[in-house]
Amino acid sequence: MRKLIFTFLFAVCAAMFLSAEENNRRPMTADDALNMVRVGNALISPNGRWVFYSLSELDWKKNKRKSKYYMIPSDGGDAFQYIGEDGGNSFQFSPNGEYFTFKRSVEKKSQLFLMRTLGGEAVQLTKHKSSIGSYKWSPDSTKIFFIAPQARSKEEEKEYKAGSDVIFVDEGPNGQREGQWRHLWMFDIKEKESTCLISEEILIGDFDISPDGKSIIFTARFSNRRNEQYKSEIFLYNIADKKRLQLTANNTPESSLSWAPDGKSFAFMAADDKEWLNRNSKIYIMNPATKKYRQLSDQYEGNIRGIFWTPDSNTILFNGHQRTNSNLFKIDVTTGKFKQLTEVSGTLQASSFSKDRTKIVYSFSDFDTPSDIYTSSVDKFDPIRLTNANPWITEEIHLASMKVIRWKSVKDYEIEGLLHLPPGYTKGSRLPLMLNIHGGPAGCFMNSFRASYHINAGLGYASLSPNVRGSSGYTDKLREGNTVQAGDGIGKGDYWDLMNGVDLLIDRGIADPDRMGLRGWSYGGILGGWTITQTDRFKAAAIGAGVYDWASEYGPGFNHDVRLWHIGSTPWDNPEAWREQSAYTHVKNVTTPTFLIHGMNDPTDTEAQSMIFFAAIKDIGKAPVRYIRVPREPHGFREPRHQRIRDIEEIKWMQKYVLGVDWKPWERSKEKEEDEDKEEKNQK
Repeated sequence: MRKLIFTFLFAVCAAMFLSAEENNRRPMTADDALNMVRVGNALISPNGRWVFYSLSELDWKKNKRKSKYYMIPSDGGDAFQYIGEDGGNSFQFSPNGEYFTFKRSVEKKSQLFLMRTLGGEAVQLTKHKSSIGSYKWSPDSTKIFFIAPQARSKEEEKEYKAGSDVIFVDEGPNGQREGQWRHLWMFDIKEKESTCLISEEILIGDFDISPDGKSIIFTARFSNRRNEQYKSEIFLYNIADKKRLQLTANNTPESSLSWAPDGKSFAFMAADDKEWLNRNSKIYIMNPATKKYRQLSDQYEGNIRGIFWTPDSNTILFNGHQRTNSNLFKIDVTTGKFKQLTEVSGTLQASSFSKDRTKIVYSFSDFDTPSDIYTSSVDKFDPIRLTNANPWITEEIHLASMKVIRWKSVKDYEIEGLLHLPPGYTKGSRLPLMLNIHGGPAGCFMNSFRASYHINAGLGYASLSPNVRGSSGYTDKLREGNTVQAGDGIGKGDYWDLMNGVDLLIDRGIADPDRMGLRGWSYGGILGGWTITQTDRFKAAAIGAGVYDWASEYGPGFNHDVRLWHIGSTPWDNPEAWREQSAYTHVKNVTTPTFLIHGMNDPTDTEAQSMIFFAAIKDIGKAPVRYIRVPREPHGFREPRHQRIRDIEEIKWMQKYVLGVDWKPWERSKEKEEDEDKEEKNQK
């Protein structure tokens, strides 16, 4: 009896403690999202003893993020700053582990720098006439191979700066924008000399150096037309005799070239070996001596990101994305049988392995855990956490809960989505609903931390994030489900995937059908724009960086996927389909208050598309509409002040039209700015 009383009192005290702890928490804000520290660039040293990584923090005063770089023992311990304030990018350990290299801008050109892994000052290796692009060490650590654009002569540079900078579109190395031929170079570490290996009129993409250092495999094409990536092929280059051999001849782009350690074969990735298909990436193995190849990963269903050979050339490790989770897998090179090595619920992304492939460094995140860096042995998963970049998130913030839900949609597709609910949600109470639409269209909502879910939860919304047909990480059938080959194309089946998910939440008593909004970016903007021409069920829409008239986007925009997969043919050969599948054609139906936003330097979905849609909705006059054009920004916004304006204005719009609330935005804390000023003074 006494034991029962004690247990009861302990439970009551614990509940009171937890309640007090919960009461000290607060909803997440847009500024919290901006203030979060981001981890990145995680690399493990070849011997597996050290991990290099970066932490990126907001500098509100300078309207950018600033990064600091650290080294930490791979089994945990104290980190120390490793590179100075000048920073860098494209970090790599040399294969023997003695050196650490990176790129840094010098006189507006990207150059290679080198330092001892044990520390010391970085020295500039190259003084190349043009900016260095991607680079790789030779396996013996004596040379660095790199890609660089063809430099202008002194006379050409003089004329260019004087104003001779016109662009002959799709001529020479130019595409829609100015381009240069991309050549392959070799830098000798001991001699401090660069040698151009391939200097013809060619655009070299990915490459890898053979284990004996005598050959190079690379992808390349000979024109820069925006929609001709399928003309890229794989080539073999012999350094001694300078001979080039073409290994593939197809209509599909290959990537992720990687020699096997024994030098007898190499791996590459492609969606198909003949045509450019809208499918998940596959691993292929080729023998360069015979040009014979085979698909290795046909037994694996899902998307593959990053491939890493084991030293015996018998196994490939890879990041496998299946449904909403990502884990580490291995695949047997002989049989194609794969094995899942980790079974996390969340997003595990391996970024680097020790040379013997026994240790891994990776990032991990799930719906309520911001991304951090971990290490583990490969054979036995035993995580060691190296960073805790944002402890205040779990200590101070009321976070949403999440669960994965599934529903049936048209043509018997099973659709999966993430449902986020506000903290303390009471079953049976109806909530305003935010429908999130992902980009791509081959994007995917994953079990990872996304601040917007928690911000909307703090405002009282439930969020539904569906992985509609066309999403990656599922089956090829689902990936191809929004193509004309599957019978629907964009804006047809995927629209019903959204609406059937919404109806499920209404039927379950979660969503209030009279208080619903939708938001989306890129393809999310496209499908969001289509949705508001098909239904008046949403009280507000916030859509960004979308395309609303396909025919007018054919020349300026990135349209290969529309031409090949989602509509088919061209606006002149198939005009009715291009017209019918454009939201602009049906714009008279829009009665939903619509908020539009677009970066003025967007090369993916051109900014004029949002102006077209805005002008039509405005002139028709059936719905309130607002459009924000954002200077300097590309497809994904980079400047923190623009990001904050985007997020705040979107919330204001939703609160006004979904909830009928005249919402007052959060005021940005002055405390952070004062801390930044103090730090800047201390540095001076």
